[in-house]
Amino acid sequence: MPARRGILDLAQTILFVIVLVLVPLCLYVVFAVVPTESRMGVVQRIFYFHVPSAICAFLGVGVCAGASALYLWKRDRRFDLLAHAGAELAVVFCSIVLISGPIWARPVWGVWWTGEARLTSTLVLWLIFVGYLVLRGSADNPDQAARWGAVVAIVGALDVPIIYKSVAWWRGLHPRVLKATGGQGLDPTMERALMLCMLTFVLLFTYLIIQRCRLGRLQDDVQALVHAARRGSLPAART
Repeated sequence: MPARRGILDLAQTILFVIVLVLVPLCLYVVFAVVPTESRMGVVQRIFYFHVPSAICAFLGVGVCAGASALYLWKRDRRFDLLAHAGAELAVVFCSIVLISGPIWARPVWGVWWTGEARLTSTLVLWLIFVGYLVLRGSADNPDQAARWGAVVAIVGALDVPIIYKSVAWWRGLHPRVLKATGGQGLDPTMERALMLCMLTFVLLFTYLIIQRCRLGRLQDDVQALVHAARRGSLPAART
């Protein structure tokens, strides 16, 4: 067990270092290498943070819903910890999407917010998972919180395909493609920059969810120690 823990700690450290290197690299590429989009101008550079944040928000929702389904099946606390971590990160990255989107939209559309389908469905997703966290906090015990949250997460995940297909299903202002000089698709430099940013955000998401699950286990240990102290017997803490 100590050897395994050492390997996991080393892997997390390596992941952290990779993210630490990639973040400034992304900033350099986005602001110093990629061309300026011909119609939107400089504000379009938000795209390189907006889209990866949306991908990570969807990842968080997927992790939460998948782990919730496994918890309902197995009743394993580890799945609930993973679901909770996924929900928190879904809210964080979805918040970035909802903040960066209007900043991008204001100079392009002339308004901060519209009833556009993708914006509205993304806001609904954010509200569902904020509600998930509030519901968990109001439950009487961890098992009740896990069961209630699992149902909300699985139902809420159904909004993801709606968000993804909203531009195709309903005509709106939200763009499908961008290019530096016109036409369909992305300029190759833009595409490479986007892939780099997406990789960086996904690795950051991975690191954060590992750390959040670890924190959840430590919180469980603290609660176990508190209960044991009240009973007069202390269990061995996990690492």
